[in-house]
Amino acid sequence: MTITHHLDDATLMGYAAGTLGEAHSVIVAAHAAMCPECRAAIRVAESLGGLALEDLDASGVSDTCRAATLASLDGVVRATRPKRAATVGEVPAPLCNLINGTALSNLKWKTKAPGIAKFDVPLTPGARTRLQLLRIAPGKALPDHGHGGEELTLILKGSYSDHTGRYGAGDVADLDMETEHAPRVDSDVECICVVATEAPTRFKSFWARLAQPFVGI
Repeated sequence: MTITHHLDDATLMGYAAGTLGEAHSVIVAAHAAMCPECRAAIRVAESLGGLALEDLDASGVSDTCRAATLASLDGVVRATRPKRAATVGEVPAPLCNLINGTALSNLKWKTKAPGIAKFDVPLTPGARTRLQLLRIAPGKALPDHGHGGEELTLILKGSYSDHTGRYGAGDVADLDMETEHAPRVDSDVECICVVATEAPTRFKSFWARLAQPFVGI
């Protein structure tokens, strides 16, 4: 597997600091399970965070505050770090844990449009971010759209292309609110990806916006 698209430095630091939402943390951990380069970068970010905490402690931060911060970081790392082999079939372990080891082909996919199906990945109650698996047929394109917040997309199978490049298995698209694109599946097989979002997608087409409540993307 050749990975050419990686996580932004800000995302890596947010993960190490425990400031990412739950869905985004799962994507980071899943990509890191497939990408040695980002695994190494996370270790560096965690080390830098540890040094920062030591500096804070030396500056007189209370033991209670420091303990609470450490506990928060430890909880995020334990919840998202792979607990078994890096991948189980096509699914990275952090994601496999959330779908109870179910193969992608056996999930209860919901068809939302011709050639497009989705599966909502369960998160903890009250999670403020959303995690979805999308299955898109070869040659199919999503309508031109932007994002209501930070969005992470990890490709598990197949590939798609847009104006930012081509994304294959293991690649991650780390997008912000300024990015607008219309990704098209360019592989001979369906593209399956897992997407973490903070807010609903902002479709540019009137008809796409009209259908959005029913499609749920």
